[in-house]
Amino acid sequence: MTPGARRVLRAAERLFYERGIHAVGVDLIAAEAGVTKKTLYDRFGSKEQVVVEYLADRDERWRAFLDRRLDLAGPDARRRVLAVFDASREWSGENSARGCSMVNAHAEISDPSHPAGAIIAGQKEWMLALFTGLCEEIDPDGAAALGRTLMLLHEGSLVAHGLRIFPDPIAHARDRARTLLEDAGRGGGRPPDVRR
Repeated sequence: MTPGARRVLRAAERLFYERGIHAVGVDLIAAEAGVTKKTLYDRFGSKEQVVVEYLADRDERWRAFLDRRLDLAGPDARRRVLAVFDASREWSGENSARGCSMVNAHAEISDPSHPAGAIIAGQKEWMLALFTGLCEEIDPDGAAALGRTLMLLHEGSLVAHGLRIFPDPIAHARDRARTLLEDAGRGGGRPPDVRR
């Protein structure tokens, strides 16, 4: 990617996230990036493609960030589930004051054929698969239901974080997740203490 294209993507990310996708035009993105509209169109072809690359880049950075946090959590599945919430809390504090960029973009993109739709859905499907896969290690028989419940807790906390209705919703969701994990797959034995 050329330096100009990188600047376009950085400017688009900031503007789309702060103001909304529909509120931001290519003129503003080009001006903020210090490039001409021609440069923007030469590199991306359309505003639609800028949106796609903005979301794809953000998704890639989130997955890498989360992978590092999961590695630090070690092999225990319960700790890894809670590490997802911890990572989301950290990421949201640094990168997502207005809530999840994928959820926000989905609220604006009503056309099901928009190419960004596949990125948005893909990230959420990946998150559900991550939760469900971890739950298979905890409660093989109830993994699908537990994975969905954890996904709902996680996604709801991201929305609540963006709305700022009450303090620290991601930490609250983490506490609820910990309670669910303590009860899941016990089979008579108490799971390891996952609290910090």
